[in-house]
Amino acid sequence: MAKGLHHVEIWVPDLDEAVDSWGWLFTSLGFELTAEWARGRSWDAGSSYVTLTTSPNLSAAEHDRRRAGMNHLAFWGGRRAEVDALMAAAAVHGWNPLYAERYPHAGGPDHYAGWLENDQGFKVEIVADSRA
Repeated sequence: MAKGLHHVEIWVPDLDEAVDSWGWLFTSLGFELTAEWARGRSWDAGSSYVTLTTSPNLSAAEHDRRRAGMNHLAFWGGRRAEVDALMAAAAVHGWNPLYAERYPHAGGPDHYAGWLENDQGFKVEIVADSRA
C-alpha cells in the first residue's frame, strides 16, 4: 500500500460560500468534483481528496489560521506561468493575495509560489514545480 496523504477534511460554517472559492481553486488545480451531499463536497486529485463540509459540531463560525491547528494547505500549481495565471484570476473567485509585495519569492529566492486567503480566513500556497 502506498503511503502519503489520503485526504483532508475542512469544516466550514457556510458551505455555499466555501464551494464558490474552494471549488474554483480545486478545479483550477486539476481536482475533480466527485461527491456532493447536503452538507459537503469532495474533490479528487489522484490518490488524495479534499472534502468541504459543514458540521453542527463547529465550536466557532470563524476560522483563524493563527490559532493552533492548520495554518495553510500547499498545492502544486504546475509551471510558473500556471501559478501566475491562477494568482491573477484568484481575486475574482474570492481569494485575496498575501505577501503580494514579495510575490513570487515570499518563501525565499529559490521558492516560486503565491499565497492566497479567502473570505472565510483560509490560507493556501500555490507552488510552482521547479522541474517544469
